[in-house]
Amino acid sequence: MAKEPVRVLVTGAAGQIGYALVPMIARGIMLGPDQPVILHMLDIPPAAEALNGVRMELIDAAFPLLKGVVATTDVVEACTGVNIAVMVGGFPRKEGMERKDVMSKNVSIYKSQASALENYAAANCKVLVVANPANTNALILKEFAPSIPEKNITCLTRLDHNRALGQISERLNVQVSDVKNVIIWGNHSSSQYPDVNHATVKTPAGEKPVRELVKDDAWLNGGFITTVQQRGAAIIKARKLSSALSAASSACDHIRDWVLGTPEGTWVSMGVYSDGSYNVPAGLIYSFPVTCSGGEWKIVQGLPIDELSRKKMDLTAEELSEEKALAYSCLS
Repeated sequence: MAKEPVRVLVTGAAGQIGYALVPMIARGIMLGPDQPVILHMLDIPPAAEALNGVRMELIDAAFPLLKGVVATTDVVEACTGVNIAVMVGGFPRKEGMERKDVMSKNVSIYKSQASALENYAAANCKVLVVANPANTNALILKEFAPSIPEKNITCLTRLDHNRALGQISERLNVQVSDVKNVIIWGNHSSSQYPDVNHATVKTPAGEKPVRELVKDDAWLNGGFITTVQQRGAAIIKARKLSSALSAASSACDHIRDWVLGTPEGTWVSMGVYSDGSYNVPAGLIYSFPVTCSGGEWKIVQGLPIDELSRKKMDLTAEELSEEKALAYSCLS
């Protein structure tokens, strides 16, 4: 029997990431090759014409799974009935702006979008925040959408996770699909901690630890970490534009694994609401290793944490606590 369409909201849909993301969703990359979708696309009034252009292209592409398109600048219309919300729209930091200025702009954007999701989205709507500062924007959204369960509000650190997989794959000259269980701890910022201590690579002789195969702790504890932390800036320098394709692809990965489940023995990184696991302060949206099953994520427990990791995990938690305080000061 044919499945009912899932309504997927993409905010900032006329922007770079949105433009890369909507065809992936329409093609079934996010929710599977047999899941029909209705796309809800939201953008700001100055982008209305560009948004209509994206709508025309979606129609012209004749995606068999695409059962409808809502393209609007009205937040209520955009949020009505949605099952999944991918929050790409946000206010970017511009030259000369202080962090508090950016935070203040995003607080007002996420306050209004959270209220619309709270009142008009489908029950059990799953939310993924992509726009930076992603962890703290997700926290603001949670504050103003109290009836959406905290387990349903997440932020994107899968892009960093995938970047880490890519770096190991290139270093060892192996298929990226043979590398698994890297971890991104903390904030989607340059304070994040990409951790390979539990990561493995599939070899003809079975699964081997990444550290054993790389045989270069100086790189794994230094250059590897900074490359992943600063990859976004490196791409902006090279392209003169931000990383849209990889962000869109990893947003699909994040939702797909959350909805359809992670493979047995594999975990992924998601920014989720901390419950105090690994001594991370509760009440932050922090990236942890998670497994997913039945549409629910669960933090992987009991991983041994060495001294270097502990310091780096605490450092990124401190930055998130500062961001949280800054965001809450913008609310008053």
